[in-house]
Amino acid sequence: MSGAESLDHVGLCTRDGPALWAAYEALGFQLTPLARQSGRRAPGAPVEPFGTGNRCAMLRQGYLELLAILDPALFDNRLGAFLDRYAGMHILAFGIGGAEAELARLRRAGIDLPGVAHLERPVDDPEGPRARFSRLPLPDAPEGRLQLIEHHTPELLWQPRWLEHPNHAVALESAILVAPAPAESAAALARLTGQVLTPDPAGGYALALPRGLIRILPPAALGAVLPGVTAPDLPFLAGYAVRTDDGNAAVRALLGGRLRPVPGGLMAPPELAGGAALVFTE
Repeated sequence: MSGAESLDHVGLCTRDGPALWAAYEALGFQLTPLARQSGRRAPGAPVEPFGTGNRCAMLRQGYLELLAILDPALFDNRLGAFLDRYAGMHILAFGIGGAEAELARLRRAGIDLPGVAHLERPVDDPEGPRARFSRLPLPDAPEGRLQLIEHHTPELLWQPRWLEHPNHAVALESAILVAPAPAESAAALARLTGQVLTPDPAGGYALALPRGLIRILPPAALGAVLPGVTAPDLPFLAGYAVRTDDGNAAVRALLGGRLRPVPGGLMAPPELAGGAALVFTE
């Protein structure tokens, strides 16, 4: 299969990691241990420790990355520039089957990329097995950090011990991008993922992947799709949807009146979910 196969993960960013992680535990997610990040600033540069780290909520389909600046004195991989716009969701990562084949496809489409970056990181023990993946190093776009990722060791990330959540979340279903020029953002995402655009019922466009959906909406549609949510800046990754396997019974019991009914499910508003609306669907 050519093109992106899934919405691999969304990433929420903050300068206060403990607060973000506590918020997601309160929403009923079990999080992985803290992983400090390292990498190369440029191809061929030495590997160095970064000032960032993450914890994740691993789902049976996809996952949520909760990324924080932990040491402002170290390189933050441009996370600070994102956070100068707003604290919230800034990362959309798409799963691919073969990085080299996707590199060739993108170059044919006119996207100039230097090559494939082969990366690895510890899972929960710095001395233990390391997760390995390949990433196509795309320049940051106005919409956020858009990534294509091939996992080589999925069994190390999607371990059964991390897949059971008190809120019964099982799948990352969709993400919502609000853009001042939806046609331009949608065309860029279609070219990046190699998938086909269709009209979205709320206005704008929908980009359906074999597993997952991206909705690219005009600002006027935001209030209808995520009532009460306002955009701090544009473009704005406004929210995402996670499916549960119990008809949302657990999230009702956990969160009660803090959830708001919205089209398609129950919403934890941005102030409870790290700056992005989180919709639980059945």
